[in-house]
Amino acid sequence: MLGIPLGLLYANAGEWFIHKYVLHGRDAKKPEGFWSFHWLEHHRNVRLHGYRDPAYERPLTEWNAQTKEIAALAAAAALHAPLLPVAPFFTATVWYSMANYYYVHKRSHLDPEWGKRRIPWHYDHHMAPDQHKNWCVTRPWFDVLMGTRLHHAGTERDRKETEIRRKQAARRAEAARTAPEAVPPEAAPKAA
Repeated sequence: MLGIPLGLLYANAGEWFIHKYVLHGRDAKKPEGFWSFHWLEHHRNVRLHGYRDPAYERPLTEWNAQTKEIAALAAAAALHAPLLPVAPFFTATVWYSMANYYYVHKRSHLDPEWGKRRIPWHYDHHMAPDQHKNWCVTRPWFDVLMGTRLHHAGTERDRKETEIRRKQAARRAEAARTAPEAVPPEAAPKAA
């Protein structure tokens, strides 16, 4: 039974380490890098849409940030499979943690209010001025332990930035609503 708390701690340490050193690592910011989806796609979407990431609405049949995340988690789960006979509780807890990670991460970016309320440390990772803090997603344990937990959600700065994003979104929606329909070139009147 000791495998359960050890598995939870190990999984949280893994979230912290992989997020910091792989997903935000040197190769993650190069457009051709495999891990670039996290920084160049996911972080961009989240900042652009006020913590929401519409990529999570795309089908799982596409190769995109969401399916790369699933593939990485599945590969990590497979790497831990040989431990099952010798450490079944540990292995099962690590697998549970990987599934929970995907569920919590996806839900937080499809329901930003839920994410901000339930996992504010991950909201802080994306929405605070410093996106190189708050590496944990499911629980902030290793951020606290490693001194990388930075609080932003609910601060005065967060409230001001949220209000600015709401006003910008309202202006974009109004502009889209009142913009004349685009006329295809073949339907445009011809000059005399």
